[in-house]
Amino acid sequence: MKISSLTEIFTAFNQLLFPYTCAGCGSGLLDQGAGVCSRCTSDLPVTGYLHLHNNAVEEIFWGRIHLEHAAACCFFNKKSLVQQLMHGIKYQHRQDAALQLGRWMGYQLKQSSWFHETDLILPMPLHQKRKQERGYNQAALLCDGITEITGKQNHPEALLRKSATHTQTKQHRAERWENMRQAFSVTDPDLLAGKHVLLIDDVVTTGASLEAVAEQLLQVPNLTLSICCFAYTLPH
Repeated sequence: MKISSLTEIFTAFNQLLFPYTCAGCGSGLLDQGAGVCSRCTSDLPVTGYLHLHNNAVEEIFWGRIHLEHAAACCFFNKKSLVQQLMHGIKYQHRQDAALQLGRWMGYQLKQSSWFHETDLILPMPLHQKRKQERGYNQAALLCDGITEITGKQNHPEALLRKSATHTQTKQHRAERWENMRQAFSVTDPDLLAGKHVLLIDDVVTTGASLEAVAEQLLQVPNLTLSICCFAYTLPH
């Protein structure tokens, strides 16, 4: 039996034991299949970065890559609601929560002054082995939720993660960066040529993976690039 099938069985069994509970607070007071209750979505610590130029996420990429816009929708802190939601999505098979947070992101993006400029959205790619283990790419589910609310074109197969990258503490920074740069590729440059692309990911911390993907995307002729993540990890 394929791992993806096992994941689907596990998810169905999990929902049987814990039917339609909120991935944030565990409440059962939510719409069927919503994943996250309205109280938790209203409690998300919104950054306001979608309306703020020169925000902290944009600053990550200054002098590294050229972006039209970069933002994250909420703040990530340890032992917080956002961490609880991310844990549920990554390790407890809460696809429903990822879709719900994608819908929430869609509403946030629609209120920004620049989202209408974008032509299509792309999820941060996940290596095939990791995707099989998890059963899905959480960034792709965020994109599905965004598309559901905004109608924006979504092309999950336009980017490929060719190799999994691991922490390589014995390597120099330049060697680690070179490994990261070679981990991603664009599968259909013609589809993206001349487009304003919005790259979607779940959490941004150092931005290294996003930068590596961005470098590949910006080799496509006349492509304009923006980035939006669900959460931004506050520096300690």
